[in-house]
Amino acid sequence: MDYQLQKERRLSIKKGKRGIMRIVFGRTGILLGFLALQLLLLVLGLQYLAQYVHVFFGGHIVFGFFVLIIILNREENPVFQLTWAALALLLPAFGGLLYLYVELQPGTKVLAGRIRELDSLTETALYQNPDTVRALSLEDGRTAQLARYIWRTDGYPVYQNTQVCYFRSGEEKFDRLQKELLGAKNFIFLEYFIIAEGYMWDTVFEILRAKVKEGVEVRVIYDGMNELYNLPHHFPDRLKEAGIQCKVFSPVYPVISTHYNNRDHRKIVVIDGHTAFTGGVNLADEYINRKERFGHWKDAAIMLRGKAVRSFTVMFLRMWNIYEKLEDTERYLKEEPGLMTEHPGYVMPYAANPFSKERTAERIYIDILNSASQYVHIMTPYLVPGYEMMQAILYAARRGIDVKIILPHIPDKKYAFALAHSYYKKLIQSGVHVYEYTPGFIHSKVFVSDNIRAVVGAINLDYRSLYLNFECAAFLYKVPEICDVEADFRATLSRCQLMTMFDVKHDKWTRKLAGKFLRLMAPLM
Repeated sequence: MDYQLQKERRLSIKKGKRGIMRIVFGRTGILLGFLALQLLLLVLGLQYLAQYVHVFFGGHIVFGFFVLIIILNREENPVFQLTWAALALLLPAFGGLLYLYVELQPGTKVLAGRIRELDSLTETALYQNPDTVRALSLEDGRTAQLARYIWRTDGYPVYQNTQVCYFRSGEEKFDRLQKELLGAKNFIFLEYFIIAEGYMWDTVFEILRAKVKEGVEVRVIYDGMNELYNLPHHFPDRLKEAGIQCKVFSPVYPVISTHYNNRDHRKIVVIDGHTAFTGGVNLADEYINRKERFGHWKDAAIMLRGKAVRSFTVMFLRMWNIYEKLEDTERYLKEEPGLMTEHPGYVMPYAANPFSKERTAERIYIDILNSASQYVHIMTPYLVPGYEMMQAILYAARRGIDVKIILPHIPDKKYAFALAHSYYKKLIQSGVHVYEYTPGFIHSKVFVSDNIRAVVGAINLDYRSLYLNFECAAFLYKVPEICDVEADFRATLSRCQLMTMFDVKHDKWTRKLAGKFLRLMAPLM
């Protein structure tokens, strides 16, 4: 036994060394080297110009004021405006130039224009059944108003007759995913923020390769950041050799650009147009606890079967065609009558993109908080709320709603943990019950309220998810499985530590200080 442990330890160390060498001498190292060189040139250039500030002091101030006027007249979140305004006033040359550089990025503008074009070209692929909205209005006028808002702003309908299955862990989702993939007959679409080589991906890959041989069409999209951390640069070629179509969203090149800040954070699987998965679970071993990174990994996911899957199919196809001419999508949107059986409740899948003026993801969370009459229970890995979101949480607690939030006790990002802790005092003083999951890391992204409303998806409670990333989730109303979501929350709560003012007072001073300073830059992180 000891020999086996020593052998595994040696293999782990050897693998770690290979990983470091691959970063230093591989594609990642080259990318980071070029980026570092550009940053160095930028800093040296600013330092060189700084010696002439006394000569151009007047212009320096005028330039900062000019940028400030531009910032204040843009239609964007006031918190973002405040952050940029502070940079422009404190460091006019650096902050002002950085803001103009961000705003003038041609790549970002082209991407935003392409997304609007795709939404327009595919708007007929989704339609709102008026009978569904009418029925929802009779049951709950406020929820019907939310559905109308999502339809008018983002074009995603609310559906009836959709079966829902909630998974309390990555392990549960993975088991069911394998069964559903094996049953695919026509096509499989996968879109993931993270894919990492290991047991989970290898298992899925073997199934996908077998399905291709059976004549099933398989497509995979993953975020370009994987090429830096998780996957070799030839990974798409490996998939294509197996007959799997593959695309990388926003691959990282050795050029400084702000469009790298907008990542594809979605987790979507669509099978034959009748079954879809979403949630927090990526395709990597830590999500099913085959590999320990931050203690026990707690996650959640959801499977839909029925009419609402159409929205996830359209989401995937829009992302797939983002860099090329739109293909014929109708052949993937045919409904199979035999699978469209009656199920109670309403399901509304929705997507969010960083270039939309309507912040759908945030609006839905706020609506749940404002419409609650008994409780709102939240699980999220990160807590960096904007002003509106924070006020909604505080207002719900102050009017007597039972607001509970579960966060990680072992963080994956220390800066995000420090930021979350900076909100604890205000939340606790207002009556919000804040808990930390002591066995490890919470990665579930769940809102559940009054046993009648819930959201399960990929959307964290932070600026990055609510404003900067491509995201997705499913809103549930009066679906029986909402009780499963609440039961999962309560079971998780039993393994959590309640945070008190004593904990806030005795928190590490370094974490307190970091949280206060990071607040200024939080909207840009």
